[in-house]
Amino acid sequence: MRIDKFLNAVNIVKRRSIADEMCKEGVVFINGKKAKSAKDVKVGDVIEIHYLSGIKKYEVLKLPETKTIPKSKKSEYVKEI
Repeated sequence: MRIDKFLNAVNIVKRRSIADEMCKEGVVFINGKKAKSAKDVKVGDVIEIHYLSGIKKYEVLKLPETKTIPKSKKSEYVKEI
């Protein structure tokens, strides 16, 4: 699954276009490397997002089968480090 779709599907960002723009600006990293929006995410990857207020790190636990998941199920897919 693409990183921009993943960030949207697990409710880390509200819209895929925002995730795509974040990747273009170079604030999204997968396993320490800058990620383009088409980069695939795998189980076990560590995603870093560099916000102005700080860095958020997430570990991928599971890939969603559907386009979006309920917010209550977010902890099944990502774990904030």
